[in-house]
Amino acid sequence: MKAIKTLVAVAVTLLATAAQADITIGISLPLTGPASGLGIPMNNYIKLWPTEIAGEKLKVIVLDDATDPTKGVSNAKKFVTEDKVDIIMGSAATPVAIAMADTAAESGTPQFMFSPAVLPAGKDFWAFRLPQGTAVMAHAMIEHMKKNGVKTVGFLGYTDAYGESWLTDFKAQSQQLGGPQVVAVERFARADTSVTGQALKLVAANPDAMLIVASGSGAAMPHKGVVERGYKGKIYQTHAAASRDLVRVGGKDVEGAFVSSGPAVIPEQLPASHPSKALAADFVAKYEKAYGAGSRNQFGGHAYDAIVVLEKVLPGALKKAKPGTKEFRAAIRDAVETMGRTVVSHGVLNYTKDNHWGFTTETGVILKVVNGDWKVE
Repeated sequence: MKAIKTLVAVAVTLLATAAQADITIGISLPLTGPASGLGIPMNNYIKLWPTEIAGEKLKVIVLDDATDPTKGVSNAKKFVTEDKVDIIMGSAATPVAIAMADTAAESGTPQFMFSPAVLPAGKDFWAFRLPQGTAVMAHAMIEHMKKNGVKTVGFLGYTDAYGESWLTDFKAQSQQLGGPQVVAVERFARADTSVTGQALKLVAANPDAMLIVASGSGAAMPHKGVVERGYKGKIYQTHAAASRDLVRVGGKDVEGAFVSSGPAVIPEQLPASHPSKALAADFVAKYEKAYGAGSRNQFGGHAYDAIVVLEKVLPGALKKAKPGTKEFRAAIRDAVETMGRTVVSHGVLNYTKDNHWGFTTETGVILKVVNGDWKVE
C-alpha cells in the first residue's frame, strides 16, 4: 500500500510538472554580421519581455545567426530537436528567415519572422511576419513620390531576397498606383564596402529619385556613395533603414533622406486618432528608459509587437493543449490566424488563413531626416 501511495504521489508530481511546463521560444537573430543593426535592437527589447504570460513561464532562448542562412538553419534545428520549442522567432535578416522556414514547417512549429520574408505560395502555413511587408511599405513610398513629382527612379539594393522582394513589389505597386518608373537597377552584396561603380551608373541615368534597399547602418554606405558621386535628387530608404544608425553613420549625407517606417518610432508626431499612438508611446517609453533617450528604432518595435500578439493568442492556445506538445504548437498557429484585428505599435494586424502578413496599406509612414532627427512627412 505504501508503495502504491508513493507511485501515486510521483504521478501527481509529474502531472503537476507537465501542467506547469514553460512556454519555450527559440529566437535566431543576427547579433553579428551585416544585419546586426537589426538584430541587436530586437534583442534589446526581448530582454524587457515579461517572464510569464497567462500564468505560464516564458523560457526564451536567443542564438546568434551571424546573418548567415546556414547558421540560422542550424539554430532552428537545435530549437526543434534539442530545446523542443513551442515557437520559433527570427531571423531579422530576410535570407536567414527564409532558410529557417523549412525547419519550422517540417517540425510543425509556428514561426514569427522578424523580417518581411517572401515564401513560395502555400509554403507559409506555419510562418507569420511581424514586420510590414515590402508591398505595404512600397505603397506609402510611391504615394509620397507621386505627391512630390517623382516620375523616374533608380534602384540600388541588396542582391539577396530582401532586395529582390523590394524591386518586385515596388514595380508592381507603382504600376498599380500610377507611380514612377524604375529606369536603372544596380545591386550590391550586404558585405560590400563600396558601390562606386553602381553609383556612377545610377547618377549617369539621372532619375528623379533613388531607392536604396539596405538595412541598419549598412544603408548609409550606398546612400553616401550616390551623394558623393554628385547625385542631387531625392533619396528614399526602406523600413530596414529606419534606425538611428543610418543617421549616425550617414551624417550630413543623409540629411533630407526619406525613410519608410512603421509608426512605432514617432508616437509624439501621430494624431490622437491614430490606433497605434498609445502602444507606440508605451514601446518608446520602455525602450528608452532601458537604453537611453533617442534609442528607439523600428526593430525593437517588432519585438514589442511580438509580445502583444503572444498575450492575445496564448491564453486560448493554453485552453486547448499544454506547452511542449504538437497540439499546443498547432493551437498557437490557429489562434494567430483567428485573432482578428489587433493594434500593435507598428499599425494594425489582422492575420487570416489566407494572409500571414497581417498589416494593411495604411501602416506605412514616411519619415524625413531633418537636423539628424525624424520628421513625419
